[in-house]
Amino acid sequence: MEKRHPMRVPVHLEAELISRGNDYSGLIRNISENGAYVETAPTDTLEGFIPGTILELRFQLPSEETLSLQCEVTWLYSRKTLPDGLINSMGLEIKSPPPEFEEFIKTLFFPLFE
Repeated sequence: MEKRHPMRVPVHLEAELISRGNDYSGLIRNISENGAYVETAPTDTLEGFIPGTILELRFQLPSEETLSLQCEVTWLYSRKTLPDGLINSMGLEIKSPPPEFEEFIKTLFFPLFE
């Protein structure tokens, strides 16, 4: 039986990732009702992003409200960028999304079906 994945919407949202007490800048590239694809700004580590790690993903909604989501890293791909360091690309599973996130997701999906 084929496993169905939720539809993802391409976005360009600046984000902050908090993992193991450290803050990292990032960019959310696409998002769904239960996951996100995120890239970090160049950093010198991949340690805070190993699959299985629980981290906090913060970003600003169009209403200017800051949303904080607890996520689990499901996969990681790191690439070296000279001379800056590593760019970590990762898939995140969103754990227990709050109602504000669910409302935000609806605003992204409704235009796709008009």
